[in-house]
Amino acid sequence: QVQLVESGGGLVQAGGSLRLSCVASRSIFFRFNTVGWYRQAPGKQRELVATITSGGTTNYADSVKGRFTISRDNANNTVYLQMNSLKPEDTAVYYCRDIRNSIWGQGTQVTVSL
Repeated sequence: QVQLVESGGGLVQAGGSLRLSCVASRSIFFRFNTVGWYRQAPGKQRELVATITSGGTTNYADSVKGRFTISRDNANNTVYLQMNSLKPEDTAVYYCRDIRNSIWGQGTQVTVSL
């Protein structure tokens, strides 16, 4: 059974926006879990982008503060990452992680062109 499914990635021009979604299986008690978005660019280490707790407390990497927003809809077992003012350096595969259970999604590609 696939437990986390990401969607919303794609190709966008610099300055544009995308919204990523991470939908959890009903077998996961997602509403109680801290969830993170990570990204990995070619040849680079995977890095933490943003986290959100069960209570809605958020944290962001300095590189995305003011541009990205993480949110959650517990009724639908979904966590979002709204990405605005995208830059070419945001190009990466983006991953959702259920931190409580150490479960990773498959990743979704985000490519920002010049």
